[in-house]
Amino acid sequence: MIKISTRSRRDIFIHAALVVSLFLALFLAFFFLYLPWSTHHGETITVPKLSGMTTDEIEDFLAQRDLRYEVSDCTFVAGLPPLTVISQYPRENSKVKEGRKIYVTITTATAPQVRMPKLTDLSYRSAEVTLRNYGLVLGELIYKNDLAENAVLDQLFEGKKIAPGALIAKGSKVDLVVGDGLGNTSLDVPDVTGKLLEEAKLTIVGSDLQIGTVLYQSSGQPAGTIIKQRPEAGQGDKIRVGDVIDLWVSGNPEPTGEGGNSDNGAAEPPPNQ
Repeated sequence: MIKISTRSRRDIFIHAALVVSLFLALFLAFFFLYLPWSTHHGETITVPKLSGMTTDEIEDFLAQRDLRYEVSDCTFVAGLPPLTVISQYPRENSKVKEGRKIYVTITTATAPQVRMPKLTDLSYRSAEVTLRNYGLVLGELIYKNDLAENAVLDQLFEGKKIAPGALIAKGSKVDLVVGDGLGNTSLDVPDVTGKLLEEAKLTIVGSDLQIGTVLYQSSGQPAGTIIKQRPEAGQGDKIRVGDVIDLWVSGNPEPTGEGGNSDNGAAEPPPNQ
């Protein structure tokens, strides 16, 4: 047994100082020796990039680096495989201690359902923006004869019409039937023979048709009179909106080159296809 002499005040101060020194030494040793040793103080690991990897891949990948992971959130991203990491915390290249847990956000295995929006009567550009806002993807544009150019006429999913409000998987492709601006309206061929060229042009354009080749040739008719047209009128033939009518004009072209392709009556325009 150790006996502490306290026969004098000086001995008491000496012994008290020894006790305080021992306590201080233990305190400093605990914080500056034991704790750094037990927690690997000063030893860090660089967090690797996990985005784009699946959960199966990152499990072994992190274990080899003395790190762990935990899924903090799930979301759906069109085009990415299920259970793929899309974000992480701490971020890549951060410094962490061994055993640190990395929190990851991954893609879900199944796509959530969304309501199909109404796209008909919109322009296909507006419809594309609407699809994107709903988490859907624009598929194929299918053009159809219709006077409403670039307007959405129908919306299709997997080849079938899909009604507004129907449930559809987020990320699905939606095909659009779009008007080509020509239409499939058939009408009688207008008769412009005997009219002056400017009057004939007004008649053709006013019928939603186009002026094709204009050729000049000599005839007994007054100059500038239409002496022939193709297709001809009055034979029961129909013409579609946007189609072309070729014209033969009596006389010579104006010096300004009015009529475009003229050959002074020497050549025939190519036959209609």
